[in-house]
Amino acid sequence: MTSATTKDRRLGKGLAALLGTPLDDDGNPVHEASDLGGPRESGGSSKVQSLEISVDEIQNNPFQPRREFNPEEIASLAESLKNHQQLQPVLVRIVDGKYQLISGERRLRATIHAGLKTIRAEVREADDRLVAELAIIENLQRKDLNPIEKALSFKRYIDEHKCKQDDLARRLSIDRSTIANLMRLLELPDAILDLLQAGEISAGHARALLPIGDEEIQIRTAGKIMEETWSVRATETHVAELLKAEEDAETGKKVVNATRQKRRSISPQIEAMQQEMRMIFGTKVEIKSSARGRGKITLHFTDPDEFDRLRAILADAAQPPRLKVAG
Repeated sequence: MTSATTKDRRLGKGLAALLGTPLDDDGNPVHEASDLGGPRESGGSSKVQSLEISVDEIQNNPFQPRREFNPEEIASLAESLKNHQQLQPVLVRIVDGKYQLISGERRLRATIHAGLKTIRAEVREADDRLVAELAIIENLQRKDLNPIEKALSFKRYIDEHKCKQDDLARRLSIDRSTIANLMRLLELPDAILDLLQAGEISAGHARALLPIGDEEIQIRTAGKIMEETWSVRATETHVAELLKAEEDAETGKKVVNATRQKRRSISPQIEAMQQEMRMIFGTKVEIKSSARGRGKITLHFTDPDEFDRLRAILADAAQPPRLKVAG
């Protein structure tokens, strides 16, 4: 079993845990035939009702991270709906007396594309927080959702609900690193985010640019990635060289002989650790170690905003693991 398959199943379980129901066209858990056709209880006290609804009566999900839908996929799904009918209901809730989509926007769009007037739906009770969580998980399962859309959905949720990355990861049953790695991309200049959304560079390329502190150099390097079709590894190597050149210039290595001698004493292991930490924190990192094994790690910041960013990373990483109480 591949790691990707394992991740998809874990995400599916996260959705099932939130809704107590199957999800999606690609989804994981699905309804049994006996589950369809009438009200039932799900996830405690939330009532479920299945019925046919006019496609014109369903409003969009305001928490939907996806901004673009593949026309070919929608057309293919529409053809399937015409030939085999709708196998899976969409999920909706009632807001201000109107139906609002919770999950299944691809099916709704395909139904409209197929010229069908109604769609089978399940009406559920769900607050804004639950709907936001469902939208995030449903779209994490999509391979074609771009990383910026995912990152923005995380940021919006964390800002609106005043929670930490750990809290969101726990509620969605996903790794915190997934959230952290995607949200860090939002620190890049808009020009690079546009390239990432357009698929001109990958998320791996974008992450490699984070340690560069100068936006102009980041944008210029992104241009070289496209022009010279660099791999992610080649990009990381180039960025490491840029950082090393910047550090050499700051310490005056080419001028001060004592500094040159001192830097020669740094072991390859320490150099490798410094580079690894630079990639993690996105800033200059210095490690000094004595023969006895004692030393210190120095993180550099250039302004208050960068200081706050580093403090947040360290504070988040320092959170103690939560104990599970058997009961």
